[in-house]
Amino acid sequence: MFTFRFLLVTLLCLPVLTMAQQLPIPPALAAKSWLLVEAASGQDLAAQAPDQRLEPASLTKLMTAYLSFAAIRQGTIKIDQAVPVSQKAWKTGGSRMFIQTGTTVKVEDLLKGMIVQSGNDACVALAEAIAGDEDNFAQMMNREAQRLGMKSSSFRNASGLPDPQHYTTARDLAILAHALIRDFPEEYAKYYSLKEFRYNNITQPNRNRLLYIDPTVDGMKTGHTDAAGYCLVSSAKRGARRLISVVLGTASDNARAQESLKLLNYGFQFYDAVQLYGKNDAVSTLKVWKGQESAVKIGFTNALVLAVPKGFAPKIKTDLVAQQPLIAPVAQGQVLGTLKVSMDGKPYGDYPLLALEAVPAAGIVGRLIDAVRLWFN
Repeated sequence: MFTFRFLLVTLLCLPVLTMAQQLPIPPALAAKSWLLVEAASGQDLAAQAPDQRLEPASLTKLMTAYLSFAAIRQGTIKIDQAVPVSQKAWKTGGSRMFIQTGTTVKVEDLLKGMIVQSGNDACVALAEAIAGDEDNFAQMMNREAQRLGMKSSSFRNASGLPDPQHYTTARDLAILAHALIRDFPEEYAKYYSLKEFRYNNITQPNRNRLLYIDPTVDGMKTGHTDAAGYCLVSSAKRGARRLISVVLGTASDNARAQESLKLLNYGFQFYDAVQLYGKNDAVSTLKVWKGQESAVKIGFTNALVLAVPKGFAPKIKTDLVAQQPLIAPVAQGQVLGTLKVSMDGKPYGDYPLLALEAVPAAGIVGRLIDAVRLWFN
């Protein structure tokens, strides 16, 4: 009898487990700070002190690369341009690609030297070619950080050499890594998966061990100083999904690789990416008053993809809240409503719905007719 009653109580309790009790438990890492992000949605999947300001060391070079790729696209520098090596670049300490003063180096070689060999000398040479000197380049870095939404970063040099006012956070680095992959996909694919680079008769391997361990990892950058510890920003693509991992302040080269892989595996194993709507898909159509058209399609200019714990996709529900009455003119891209997403009955996120087309105002007759109709409505 006791056994039956115990079993009955257990069965009655099973259905009332909360969503929190069913969610996967993030791994604990031997690091100061970390963040795992689903690239398609920008959602945090796991985090520990992601907004703590820390020294970025050579992870700084992600910003230097971003600005270098932008300068090439804008025509400020050319990929095959020969850059003179200054005394300052040649003397820069720390990790180096071993460029020599009095010589010139092609921009593409400097990019490889910075990305693969983590050359501080290459960073200074690129900064001087783009901005005239490294101080001007640091100002560009800080302006770009603000534009990208990196709210807790301050850059003082192009390489990541220690400076009391040179800092960032795991969250800001994830924003930067995502922007680099999104805005420069060809450059990312070409350079960040390179396993070695030879320059000046010296071959140096890429310090990102995950490139050798996991074939789905295709970037990004390592960093190390005594104060920063061993750091790694990494990204992996498995199938259609891409995750970005930021791990800061581990104790060794091996630890930063293993802890990063642990974080990436967690995200892929315990979460699914669910596309609710495709790019420019119409979620709904809204009535428009006083316009040249009587309706406007609303949706998302980029695909709406959500990361959800495995098994939870069927529990996603959506509710549309729209602006009414809607009076023309309507600009393309104008926010006209919100898609409220819940999962298992609990709020999961609010996503702005945009006008997928413009609706100009009607002529005076059309506006008067709709004004009367609105008055009666």
